[in-house]
Amino acid sequence: MLRFLTAGESHGPALTVVVDGLPAGVVVDRAAIDSDLRRRQGGYGRGGRMKIETDAVEILSGVRHGRTLGSPVTLVVRNRDHENWKDVMSPDPQPPEARRRRALKHPRPGHADLAGALKFLTDDLRNVLERASARETTSRVAAGALARGLLAAAGVEVRSHVVRIGEAVLPAGIDVPWEALAAVEESPVRCVDGTVAAAMIAAIDRAKKDGNTLGGVFEVVVRGLPPGLGSFAQWDRRLDGRLGQAFLSIQAVKAVALGAGFEGGWTPGASFHDEILFSDERGLHRGSNRAGGLEGGVSNGEELRARAVVKPIPTLLMPLRSINMRTKEPENASVERSDTCVVPAAGVVGEAMACLVLADALLEKFGGDSLDETLAHLKATREQWKKFLSRRPREEA
Repeated sequence: MLRFLTAGESHGPALTVVVDGLPAGVVVDRAAIDSDLRRRQGGYGRGGRMKIETDAVEILSGVRHGRTLGSPVTLVVRNRDHENWKDVMSPDPQPPEARRRRALKHPRPGHADLAGALKFLTDDLRNVLERASARETTSRVAAGALARGLLAAAGVEVRSHVVRIGEAVLPAGIDVPWEALAAVEESPVRCVDGTVAAAMIAAIDRAKKDGNTLGGVFEVVVRGLPPGLGSFAQWDRRLDGRLGQAFLSIQAVKAVALGAGFEGGWTPGASFHDEILFSDERGLHRGSNRAGGLEGGVSNGEELRARAVVKPIPTLLMPLRSINMRTKEPENASVERSDTCVVPAAGVVGEAMACLVLADALLEKFGGDSLDETLAHLKATREQWKKFLSRRPREEA
């Protein structure tokens, strides 16, 4: 089982993640991890925090000479902004004036502030927001980069792009080709269409001017995923369910669609499902991919496609109505330093979560203690698929 656990607060000294279950021999490229961390920090519409932080990973355990050892891998990313918050975030007892400094008393609608206050019975909302903050996704992206290394060794590639920001959206019903996704990082909003990207940027500018925020939709695309990952035998082993939970765990994600999932609610079955075809030239293939590479909770060998809806960030420069948690009197919600739009960055986090879930599913089916064992098992299984699909009915005597 591949599993990971993150720790750390938004303005604490560091963010930490422990990844357990990686086989020995997986290449760990520190520069590639840092590259993914930079992508998470980027994207048009980010706020002032990203001008302070320059995320870079430190490897504390589980890696020697650029490869995993098979033991838990520990990664750390330091928070540079912690220097400005040492007394506020100190683990040691502090005088009353330090405890009051930067205290938050007015919960933001749409944030974890109020729900967390009720859960932990605290009127100091900083105790909630520091961990609920999307800064935590830095750890996930670092962990996802490790999982990406395992998938790459198995011939699996993972990319993402932005489908929508506000009212600016790519044309409906068209799957962006894999090849077009290679250049997506050249766009400030990570959108493949220049005209739509310009509309997205303009929409973000308008929202920022108005003190507002914008959400949108990103898509994660996976190529080279072998069939047979996941299972329909038990509910919690279904790969679609595991991916759905992973995406919905990302801060601000409110809905997930696999393939053309939402369209399935209003499209007749004869027009929705992907017909199964076979030819000597192409082998087993489909005429379409509305299933998004998943059927019955199991990967079917087609490209995996999943979209996630990202809500607008709840911290507004023109705040909504709220209350003072101590007096219960009406007041505007608190205003923290925040972003106007995080959809481009959320796509990078989506990639990381997909990598972690799919690497776990890959090891579940083909795993071994070393990468060589895993790849040998995958290779042998591919040979079995070829034999299975090449069978022909015996000629009658």
